[in-house]
Amino acid sequence: MAGKPKDYYSTREAAELLGVAVSTIQLWSNSGLLRAWTTVGGHRRIARSSVDDMLSQKQLAAGEPSSKPQLSVVIVEDNAQQRRMYEQQFPAWEMSASVETAKDGYEGLVKIGQIQPDVIIADLIMPKMDGFQMIRALKQMPELDHSLIVVITGLTKDEVDNKGGLPDGVFLFTKPVPFDQLKALLLQKIYNNVA
Repeated sequence: MAGKPKDYYSTREAAELLGVAVSTIQLWSNSGLLRAWTTVGGHRRIARSSVDDMLSQKQLAAGEPSSKPQLSVVIVEDNAQQRRMYEQQFPAWEMSASVETAKDGYEGLVKIGQIQPDVIIADLIMPKMDGFQMIRALKQMPELDHSLIVVITGLTKDEVDNKGGLPDGVFLFTKPVPFDQLKALLLQKIYNNVA
């Protein structure tokens, strides 16, 4: 009997449609980015409308140039002026990079999960989901093991430590942005990608 299409996807179906790992779908549903529920039998179901909305956003974001940039970068920063500074800096460095920005941790998780970038640059104090929560979530995603995570914050090292600190392997800089040191890190990442 052919009825209307089901109003949900399994985590695997959602992952295939969105082109991400099952673990990413689980993370997105746990953090509320995708509407989901668990059946009596313990199976996770993802709302079809939620997946369709994310697919639409992904298609709008498509349309990238055909030559592959050296680096893919996602910058998660709530301050619009700071985001513009980052966006202007990459062309000034004559570095071939595709740069995407997000204004809070939730938006950052979505973009990072879709792009799986080489480099993630994040602030810590942001609305909705802060950088601490976002980075802890990212560290649980094995598909991001290759990503360089750089935190640039107005907090001091002691303040960061008092708020629970950052996972191993995350670079920490304090604002104002030390662009020379950031450029050196990114160049090192490019060399490592090529090597």
